[in-house]
Amino acid sequence: MSIHEHVEELDGLPVYDFREATADTTTLPEPGAVAWRLSVDPYDDEETFAERWQRFTETVELSGVRALVVGPWGETYENTSAVVVEAIVAAKDRLGGLRAIFLGDMVMEESEISWIQQSDVTPLLTAFPALRSLSVRGGEGLVFPPVRHEALRELRFESGGLPAAAVRGICESDFPALESLTLWLGVPEYGGDYEVTDLAAALAGSRFPALRHLGLQNSEIQDEIAAAVAAAPVVAGLETLDLSMGILTDAGAEALLGGQPLTHLKWLDLDHHFLTDAMVRRIRVALEPSGVEVVINERGEEDEDDGTVWRYAAVTE
Repeated sequence: MSIHEHVEELDGLPVYDFREATADTTTLPEPGAVAWRLSVDPYDDEETFAERWQRFTETVELSGVRALVVGPWGETYENTSAVVVEAIVAAKDRLGGLRAIFLGDMVMEESEISWIQQSDVTPLLTAFPALRSLSVRGGEGLVFPPVRHEALRELRFESGGLPAAAVRGICESDFPALESLTLWLGVPEYGGDYEVTDLAAALAGSRFPALRHLGLQNSEIQDEIAAAVAAAPVVAGLETLDLSMGILTDAGAEALLGGQPLTHLKWLDLDHHFLTDAMVRRIRVALEPSGVEVVINERGEEDEDDGTVWRYAAVTE
């Protein structure tokens, strides 16, 4: 997924924009052949999201729908995603085949990521016990109390700042089938008031026994996160580890190299880093001979003002 382009595929299905639908329903794809995208432009569209959703539910056989992609639901900097969550949950008995949801498919021209007003998204998990994938873009107003879900395999949050309570709720949930967890943690200026201790339950590993990919990304405290990961039990079971997009310096990399072995990984992503060339070489020498693909090419953006160096995470506002 990219914040610069709309998602083109979800759960292996090509995305079809329902806004292109006509009165001739024979031109529509089969319900299970695509991931259905629903969105509303508050300036150009005459329909509200509720009206568009109603038309969708009356036009498409919901029992065959496997994946939903939701873009703008109106003026998303003022209206929360609750209207979307409530609409989808209300149709749960007709959406028995739903396996994947992406809530917040918006590019910068539609909304800055920090402007997207989210809500409590856990009702989507409660309502759909067979859901395999849930992705959410935007952290403002996000609520995620601890839940248990038996089938979820992928959980992804993209934000310029995740609230601490939501981070704790995610990490303290029980997801026995979860294979991939991605958190763009963000920065305090945009709501990221978490601390590294809020990740403790996830790093312990017992709540996500099937986890194979872990992404703890886009953080100002990337060094602290790297140090915690270096000693985290969850790492032993991982195949891929992503600590990219944040402010990772030699201190964090030193902690990684001095911690538990990482040579079992298939790849390690440290892109958008602030490492010295010498440290980059050390990491490559330590891991690449064992077959680990190390992604460590792009340096992050930094400024200097009166002798102070300012460094920035990749995605904030």
